[in-house]
Amino acid sequence: MTSEIFNSASPLIALIIDYALDVVGAVLLLIAGWMVAGWVQKHTARMLGAVERVDATLLSFVTQLVRYSILILVMVAVLAQFGVQTTSIIAVLGAAGLAVGLALQGTLANIAAGVLLLFLRPFKIGEYIDAGGVAGTVREIGLFATEFESYDGIFVMVPNSQLASAAITNYSRLPTRRLDLVIGISYGDNMNQAMTVLNDLLVHDDRILKEPAHQVMVKELADSSVNLNLRCWTNRQDYWSLLFDLTKQAKERLDKHGISIPFPQRDVHLFPTEAPAATGGQSVSDVDEVEYTTPERRQTEREESE
Repeated sequence: MTSEIFNSASPLIALIIDYALDVVGAVLLLIAGWMVAGWVQKHTARMLGAVERVDATLLSFVTQLVRYSILILVMVAVLAQFGVQTTSIIAVLGAAGLAVGLALQGTLANIAAGVLLLFLRPFKIGEYIDAGGVAGTVREIGLFATEFESYDGIFVMVPNSQLASAAITNYSRLPTRRLDLVIGISYGDNMNQAMTVLNDLLVHDDRILKEPAHQVMVKELADSSVNLNLRCWTNRQDYWSLLFDLTKQAKERLDKHGISIPFPQRDVHLFPTEAPAATGGQSVSDVDEVEYTTPERRQTEREESE
């Protein structure tokens, strides 16, 4: 009787032992996979941290992506341990991933652009840039969008995909900047004297760098003035204060030496001409009122008469 009970229960015991071994193997596989994922994440962070161009945000994103990718592979291996057909699961996950990717292609484009911006680093937090029609100081670089503060204190958030596809002008990356200031003087003034006065102004300002050397040049013979160009190099943080001070001091120095800065003007020369036949052959100066028309107006009147 006992032998019959044992014989009938042996398949059940074998099944229990078999599943128990599978459970133990799955648990061990999960523990090992969890430890491996943490180890790989730590060493990935250490390797990427040694690269100067890798931002902290990008470092966290990449290490988390590596860790969860390993954990997903471990979960698939655990399911295979219980005899589950993982091929169909992988196919379903692939189809679901494709559907999500198509639905969120704009968001994924921003993430990809954010990763590129964080790796290439065309700008950093605190730098003033102009990109995609937006100018301001960078406050935060995220995976989806970048936050700016404009010069007048307005908060602006721009999608990363817009920044990645636009030309970026970074005003804060290089330590020095070139300053060009155009000053116009009258045609009746002494040009060489004006250049000497402006050059002396540049010589005595300590904010102007000695190398490259500053220059005062004749830039243009304009309609109303002779335009002189003051060109010098200065440190980035002194650019705007130097520009405003030079503009003010140039006007004061030129006024002191009797050199004028003319306003836009135009000379009109009137020449007497023969009057039309309706005036009896008199000159324009002898006619009280004569109506003049432009060539365009005469052409229009001729077309209307036809």
